[in-house]
Amino acid sequence: MNNGEKKYYKVLVINPGSTSTAIAVYEDEKEVFFETVRHSADELKKYKHLIEQNKFRENVILRLLDENKINIQEFDVIVGRGGVLSPLQSGTYKINQLMLDELRERPRIEHASNLGAQIAYELAQKINVPSFIVDPVAVDELEPIARISGMPEIERESLSHALSVKAAAKRLAKEIGKPYETINLIVVHLGGGITVSAHQNGKMIDVNNASGEGPFSSERTGSLPIQALINSCYSGQYSLKEMHKKIMGGGGIVAYLGTNNTLEVEKAISKADKKAELIYKAMAYQIAKCIGEMATVLKGKVDYIVITGNGAGHKGALGKTFVNWIKERVEFIAPIITYPGSEEMKALALGAIRVLTGEENAKEYNV
Repeated sequence: MNNGEKKYYKVLVINPGSTSTAIAVYEDEKEVFFETVRHSADELKKYKHLIEQNKFRENVILRLLDENKINIQEFDVIVGRGGVLSPLQSGTYKINQLMLDELRERPRIEHASNLGAQIAYELAQKINVPSFIVDPVAVDELEPIARISGMPEIERESLSHALSVKAAAKRLAKEIGKPYETINLIVVHLGGGITVSAHQNGKMIDVNNASGEGPFSSERTGSLPIQALINSCYSGQYSLKEMHKKIMGGGGIVAYLGTNNTLEVEKAISKADKKAELIYKAMAYQIAKCIGEMATVLKGKVDYIVITGNGAGHKGALGKTFVNWIKERVEFIAPIITYPGSEEMKALALGAIRVLTGEENAKEYNV
């Protein structure tokens, strides 16, 4: 804190997406800068593997800071969105060499978030400050019974929008004045992928794997009829890579309607497009079914259902209607709270600040 002269911690937050890089600057809890840079297909096609984009994206960030007259030397900490690491507990983790090696050389899945730790670490090294990740997608707090799949060779995995759902859960706990560890919640993240999670005693004890389970989303299939899926895999029509693409990136709304933009879907519905309405309602229907499943995980003892993410309510009336389609099926379970928009950038900043202030200790990645 520089002998009392500095009144706040300054945090650089980095959140890589598949075709974008979002950065934000926080002074304690206050966001003072935010921008998302979109990357063209031509810019990205030169990289065979996603993890090789780190220097390109690092330069994009440095240029953006320079253009906005933000001095990188002023940051106290740099935090990145965590990647698909080995299963780990929720929390803020110091970026170490083991983590970086795993993300570069043996990632569980090639995912844009894998870049977050690498870029944050390299920028932090330049200015000699700590670097962290917070609640990565690999957060795993499943109970043993939730891991059983029905096939001994395959265990259910916890891969989710952990950062978003944990942030929403803690926000609600703070607003109602109760410790997160004392309430039972079902928390839903609505975005390009969909997470529906059950929280008990401060842990996410069950969750759909957002890359292949649960509801379909704007570009993911979610759970599928397994026999029909096997037949498709062995039909000779698709390669392994093509099948993965159909499930992650080419499924859900985009497969049915030719767009992954839900605002376009809502516009079509406003013009009496019955197919668009049916598919959009079906997504809400599947989300509600999954919420019902999580209610059984908590044995019906649910204090609140929380819905968050960019899909939790657009500015137009139809965005609200989508959430209402979910609510009308599950409001008998528990009161429903919505937090529209993404809290991920703030959650990353707050995770780092809690460590800097001594509120919590940074965890060491040592899987």
